[in-house]
Amino acid sequence: MIKTFKKRLLMLGMGVFLFTYTCLSDCVVSLATDYAAEEEARRGLPIASNSYEEWPDGPAVGAQGAILMEAETGTILYEKNIHEKLYPASVTKILTCLIGSEQCQMDENVEVSHDAVFSIPRDSSNIGLDEGEVITVEQCMYGILVASANEAANALAEHISGSMDDFVELMNQRASELGCLNSHFVTTNGLHDENHYTTPYDLALIGREFFNNELLCKMSSTASYYIPQSATQPDEDLYVNTHNKFMLGGKYNYEYLVGSKTGYTNDSRQTLVTCAEKDGMKLICVVMREESPHQYDDTLSLFEYGFSNFQKVNIAANEKEYTVENHDFFQTDNDVFGASNPILSINPSDSVVIPITAVFDDLDSELSYDTDSESSVASIQYTYHGIPVGSATVDLAEGEVENTFDFENQKENQNEADEQEHTQEEPEAAGGRVIFVNVRQVIAWIVGIAGFFILLFVIKAVIDNYQFAQRRRVRNRHKKRKKIPSEFDDYDF
Repeated sequence: MIKTFKKRLLMLGMGVFLFTYTCLSDCVVSLATDYAAEEEARRGLPIASNSYEEWPDGPAVGAQGAILMEAETGTILYEKNIHEKLYPASVTKILTCLIGSEQCQMDENVEVSHDAVFSIPRDSSNIGLDEGEVITVEQCMYGILVASANEAANALAEHISGSMDDFVELMNQRASELGCLNSHFVTTNGLHDENHYTTPYDLALIGREFFNNELLCKMSSTASYYIPQSATQPDEDLYVNTHNKFMLGGKYNYEYLVGSKTGYTNDSRQTLVTCAEKDGMKLICVVMREESPHQYDDTLSLFEYGFSNFQKVNIAANEKEYTVENHDFFQTDNDVFGASNPILSINPSDSVVIPITAVFDDLDSELSYDTDSESSVASIQYTYHGIPVGSATVDLAEGEVENTFDFENQKENQNEADEQEHTQEEPEAAGGRVIFVNVRQVIAWIVGIAGFFILLFVIKAVIDNYQFAQRRRVRNRHKKRKKIPSEFDDYDF
């Protein structure tokens, strides 16, 4: 009886186990199927850039939001929900490390605090740093960008700002300075928080600055890094390894890779920020809310789309509209003293990025004198069927400032008191800017005005002379009529 009871109990237990296992398996399969279905639905979402006039159609991707941006010009080549607020996960760390590179020397020591280690979940990404250990900023940043170490991000933040909360304020300030429109950062590392979000567009702006730093590019393209044992770091084998498939070779090995950072949480799904450069054109790709491994597939598809369908064109070598004949302040081949070099010129390094089917003459341009740069006096904005494709600055030629007539300085030399009064009345007028004079045109205006007044004087003289002659003839006629003979004419009195 007892054996039978035990046997039945065992069978019942096995049945419960199998039922539970089957239910859990079905739930897992159902969950996976739901994610796959969501991804397929996202693949059908509209791609805004495909509606651009005479713009190459981009590929459908499974990401909720995606952007492809040319790094130098900021031209958006591909856009899909680029301003939608999404969770960034660990790609947050590119902003953390950007600030680290701007605020720190690489050999500074970072001490790992209790909060840096124990404020993160035990199963989250880390490199095993312990409270009280000390590593350099460089080692810390390699840990962040290669292994996505959450405790290292916290430690770096405390080293820079004193606390993680103060560093987060710095993150939001720096994001705003970079032009981010819809971002709000709450953590240093991207661990999930409902109030921690950004957009594909904002991440691309952060990526432009991040991938403009050679050291950050090197760190974010490193597959493995070793932190040696030291007096303040006792671990003998502290190897830092990446999970980024772009750096692991095989199917996703990409020869044009500049750098990349992955991110993942259950709420964010897969996120990826990557930079690649080919034939002098550097592209930044951001995909958010994607399923693995399609974040890599879609990123490669977008890079292929960008490099195959667009070209980078130098502005100074192709611009023909903005010359001295049409605009007073660009350049002149001659002045009152003979030949001279141009005073102003289009920046020779500025470019536009346009479809390979377009030419420079297809672009529309707009000249603006609203510029904050001390070395530039104007800027030219270029569009292709209304889409911004780049800009150029109109810069002061080197060595010309000293030879350029400056009304404000001349006035200061002549009368210091008058200059002070002028400054009080119009404090914002000069703004420290040099006032340029086109000598030939000034002379032409003076000659023209003088000629006009001379012509008026000549006309007036002719009219006056004519009127005087008329009056004289009239008087002569009157005199003849008034002279009548008298009987006394023959006598002298």
